[in-house]
Amino acid sequence: MAKLYLVPTPIGNLDDMTFRAIKVLKEVDLILAEDTRTSSKLLHHFEIQNKLSSHHKFNEHQTASHIAQRIESGENIALISDAGTPGISDPGFLLVKNCLELGVQVECLPGATALIPALVNSGLPCDRFCFEGFLPQKKGRQKKLLSLQNEERTLIFYESPYRLIKTLEQFCEFMGEDRQVSVSRELSKLFEENYRGTVKEALEHFKAKTVKGEIVIVLEGKTGKTAKDDE
Repeated sequence: MAKLYLVPTPIGNLDDMTFRAIKVLKEVDLILAEDTRTSSKLLHHFEIQNKLSSHHKFNEHQTASHIAQRIESGENIALISDAGTPGISDPGFLLVKNCLELGVQVECLPGATALIPALVNSGLPCDRFCFEGFLPQKKGRQKKLLSLQNEERTLIFYESPYRLIKTLEQFCEFMGEDRQVSVSRELSKLFEENYRGTVKEALEHFKAKTVKGEIVIVLEGKTGKTAKDDE
C-alpha cells in the first residue's frame, strides 16, 4: 500500500541526514518541498534525482486533498520542509489530516528538529515542556503572552532574529526579568550559540550584537506561587 512519508531534513549540518531518509527520498514517486530551490541543493548533495514539487503554506489548502488522492491511487510521496521535521511550524498538518481521512498510511521518520536540542542543552527542566512555536506577530500576541504567564512547564518558542529583542523585552514585561532563559541560534552550524542567563541578561547580551540565524528560545516555567494561589 502506498504511503505519505514525512522526512526530516538537517537544520544546518548535512551530516545529520539519516541513511533511511536518503533511501526513502530516492525510492518515492514524488518529493514535496516547502521551497524547491532550497531542497534542490539538499537533494543534489545526496544524489537524489526524484521529481520535486512545491508544497507550502500558500498552496497547501488547495493541494492537500489532491495529493492524498494520488497516494490513495498508489503513488508513494514524501514531504520535506526547508529544515527539520515537516508539520513542526512548517506545512504538513493538512496533508496528514487529508491522508488519514482517506485511510492513507502516513509514516514519519525520526530525525532533525530544532526544539529538542535547544531544550536538552538549555539546563532547564525537560521532563515536561510546552512548545509554542512562533508567537503571533501582531494580533493576539499580548493575549498569548498573558495566557502563558502562569505556565509551570518549560516553554519553547521559535523566533526570527529580527524579532528577538522585542520578544525578550516582552518576556521581561510579562514573565519577569529574573526568569531563566536559554537562547539558541544557528544550531548544528559552525557558529552555533547557546546563551543562558536571566531574561534581562539575555536581552542585554543580544542588544549588544548583530543577531543572525534561526532562533529557539527556551524559557523557565513559572515557579513558586501558582495560578491557583491567585484565585
